[in-house]
Amino acid sequence: QVQLVESGGGSVQAGGFLRLSCAASGRSLGTYAMGWFRQAPGKERAFVGTISSTTSYTYYADSVKGRFTISRDNAKNTVYLQMNSLKPEDTAIYYCAAGLTASRIRANIVENWGQGTQVTVSS
Repeated sequence: QVQLVESGGGSVQAGGFLRLSCAASGRSLGTYAMGWFRQAPGKERAFVGTISSTTSYTYYADSVKGRFTISRDNAKNTVYLQMNSLKPEDTAIYYCAAGLTASRIRANIVENWGQGTQVTVSS
């Protein structure tokens, strides 16, 4: 089992940016595809984006495409979510996820979840 801990959340004005980090322990992230999900108040958890274990493949939800970027540093056992041009509708708890493949993560088939970090975007 890999343990995931997110950080970097906070409050920002619309148009601003944040970078979330997801640090892993217990196992190397190198063999996992990774993803980010978010849950807004009163809504179900939703897919944000995913990156393959080799970084050769990324995929994003339409709502964040062109604004958010996922990257990873396997040497640091850390995955990042760079969020630019933030909108109030991006307000949510953001969760890091580890999975066997990026396709499985897109299908919400996740092996391990982080505890989440709050992102609040004000207008």
